[in-house]
Amino acid sequence: MAAQAVSVLITGANRGLGLEMVKQMVEGSRPVRKLFACCREPAGPRAEALQTLAKQHPDVIVVVRLDATDLCSIKLCAQQVGSVVGTGGLNLLINNAGIMVKATLQETTTEDMQNTFNTNAIGPMNIIKEFLPHLRAAAKASGITGMSSSKAAVVSIASFLGSLANVKQSYDMFSAVSYRISKVGLHMLIVCAAEELKTDEILFSLIHPGWVRTDMGGEEGKIDAPDSVKGLLSVMASLTEEQNGAFLSYQGNTLPW
Repeated sequence: MAAQAVSVLITGANRGLGLEMVKQMVEGSRPVRKLFACCREPAGPRAEALQTLAKQHPDVIVVVRLDATDLCSIKLCAQQVGSVVGTGGLNLLINNAGIMVKATLQETTTEDMQNTFNTNAIGPMNIIKEFLPHLRAAAKASGITGMSSSKAAVVSIASFLGSLANVKQSYDMFSAVSYRISKVGLHMLIVCAAEELKTDEILFSLIHPGWVRTDMGGEEGKIDAPDSVKGLLSVMASLTEEQNGAFLSYQGNTLPW
């Protein structure tokens, strides 16, 4: 039986991992009905590559404004997506948008912490809440048993820097205190969501993309975005209820909290 076409939303889709996910999804073998590619300034210069890609796939890619720190923006985006997907709902929501301040504890300011937490933890919380009706609709409409990213799922891009078990081995190389703390918050958010919404059969998982050579990861990264995203999408496609609330690597391995 042919795979069911899915509707997907990706935040932070104008560059780095987000843009590469859009590219690989529309060019891959998994059928995508609609792909909502979200970013803060769709008409801005940093979204030119995304807009070019959207013009190449006008029937699939829908570029939508979404600022993870602006609740009004999130609500409007949810309304726009709902008007397109209707009762079929949204099958896969990928929380990818994030910011990083590379500072030690002594260098980190209150503003650094607030801004990072607003984008990396509070943003995903509000996005999940506003898109929940569309995820529930997808779960009901899918006709698929169990949990999967073809049915209804929220995948959040996690980080090993948010692992308490990894602090000692990684801190000297990459302090980024506000980023680390925000990712711990994101990790807890997703585990709580997985528990609270399990009866809705919406899957929640965290996936660490590796240390990627992007604007955020820097040139010292260990892998390029295409390789990371290839792994990320493969893991997403394989998710089941057994990985609900899991913290995984882009290679599919379970990571320590």
